[in-house]
Amino acid sequence: MERVLWVQGPCVVKLLDPDESSNMNGAAAEPGVRACNNSGLPKSPRKSLGPGAEPALPGPVFFPEVRALSVLAPGLATGIGDPGRRTARVVGLGTAPLEGSRVAGGGGGLRSPGGAGGGVLGSGYASRQCRLAAAALRPAGDALWRVRGDGGSRARARSPAAPSRRRTGRAPSRAGQQLAMDLRMLSRELSLYLEHQVRVGFFGSGVGLSVILGFSVAYACYYLSSIAKKPQLVTGGESFGRFLLDHCPVVTETYYPTVWCWESRGQTLLRPFITSKPSVQYRNELIKTADGGQILLDWFDNDLSPYYTDAGTRPTILLLPGLTGTSKESYILHMIHLSKELGYRCVVFNNRGLAGEDLLTPRTYCCANTEDVETAVHHVHSLYPAAPFLAAGVSMGGMLLLNYLGRIGSQTPLMGAATFSVGWNVFACSESLEKPLNWLLFNYYLTSCLQSSVNKHRHMFVKHIDMDLVMKAKSIREFDERFTSVMFGYRTIDDYYTDASPNRRLKSVGIPVLCLNSVDDVFSPSHGIPIETAKQNPNVALVLTSYGGHIGFLEGLWPRHTYMDRVFKQFMQAMVEHGHELS
Repeated sequence: MERVLWVQGPCVVKLLDPDESSNMNGAAAEPGVRACNNSGLPKSPRKSLGPGAEPALPGPVFFPEVRALSVLAPGLATGIGDPGRRTARVVGLGTAPLEGSRVAGGGGGLRSPGGAGGGVLGSGYASRQCRLAAAALRPAGDALWRVRGDGGSRARARSPAAPSRRRTGRAPSRAGQQLAMDLRMLSRELSLYLEHQVRVGFFGSGVGLSVILGFSVAYACYYLSSIAKKPQLVTGGESFGRFLLDHCPVVTETYYPTVWCWESRGQTLLRPFITSKPSVQYRNELIKTADGGQILLDWFDNDLSPYYTDAGTRPTILLLPGLTGTSKESYILHMIHLSKELGYRCVVFNNRGLAGEDLLTPRTYCCANTEDVETAVHHVHSLYPAAPFLAAGVSMGGMLLLNYLGRIGSQTPLMGAATFSVGWNVFACSESLEKPLNWLLFNYYLTSCLQSSVNKHRHMFVKHIDMDLVMKAKSIREFDERFTSVMFGYRTIDDYYTDASPNRRLKSVGIPVLCLNSVDDVFSPSHGIPIETAKQNPNVALVLTSYGGHIGFLEGLWPRHTYMDRVFKQFMQAMVEHGHELS
């Protein structure tokens, strides 16, 4: 008796060895199994295959030496076994047991075509997430087993063509009944296939994988052609440009923003949360100012430096945080960690009233007034006059540093400086931050931070400033108009913003300064970057990336460090070790 396995569509056949086939509930098919599909393809010649082969099934294939086989089809189950013993096994893509698959009598699972016949027909294994159709081995001429593998479902069976009987009257003919049954079977199999492929198995199907692969290739092409680019390097002198190429090559390397987060606002918002925060132990120092106030300096002495054991000659870097930042900001911690690797000492300049110290005078800070920075610079230099001395400022800290350098020129003890994400034109910065989305994401939050910082010292300002009006400000511009410009004696907010913009003083900078900005920075729009002014000063170099946001510059699949960190480290090391080449 010939064994025939019916499968749905082109499938892959897995031949089982005698040991495996003999363990299937005692089932053992006799040698000589023919596998066929009902896809309507023309029949191919019989092919003899030994155990272990895995041929595709475009049509019927004969296996003369095989005792049992399994057909592996994406999303479909098949039956193998000996139907003469009423045993079968359902095989699917999943590994969860199919509930109700072992049944006696009128239960679910595999049943005999007779309906109520008893006898356990086997155990089933299939994915619960999809509806499976299967066929079991059957003797030629017997009914074809059709099984739904959704757990507890009923077995369905149809018989092959039988000798037709003529009927008279209006009763449908045997051929008509057979045709109707075939159509119903075809519709049911098609619906099961579409339901599985589209609703459940899309990502596991060939179509799903093709779509995913196509999208990935298209996105990679777009990323490499439009997102990952080399920064634009603008210098005012050939010597400074050659110096950077030789000793700070990162400024000419392609910057690869994080592939899933390269947009400006995303980089700006995510950086504080996904970058690491190195642990740093500070030594605090309060220094007095000429007006009776005090400034808090946080020192990282790096006494264990393996490269500069003499504290008197250990390179020192003065770090200036952003608008409401302190020595606890993650970008400051990264700079200190990188400086530690180089063996350098760091000191963080905290603006008045921000780091927890008492405010002794009714005065805070602004990026136009550089008196406190000048006081800190001279104090640090007086402690270590023989040590190489550099500075780095971030955001408003960079604006403050540039305004200081523009006012004092070359008469500073600093030998070099770097700035990051500077707002070059305060009018352009304010206009950009007042756009609805930017106001919602950044402006409103920063305004509340400024209000909180001054409200802690409210008693110091009530005699000179209407603090109730200040606390009602809804933007940085309103806060500056009601508080900052009044405190520092400007007639109007426009006068203050003009004096605070560092682009006006860039031409007067007298020491080598490297300035990193992203042209998509919503805090510092690209049209406000003074490219032409930078070209006129041989001491200035602008590094402009296409993406990076504001103090973002994320890179890598899961960024723990940034492109800004690499620029900082290479430039500081270049100035300490090779700065004499620029003198």
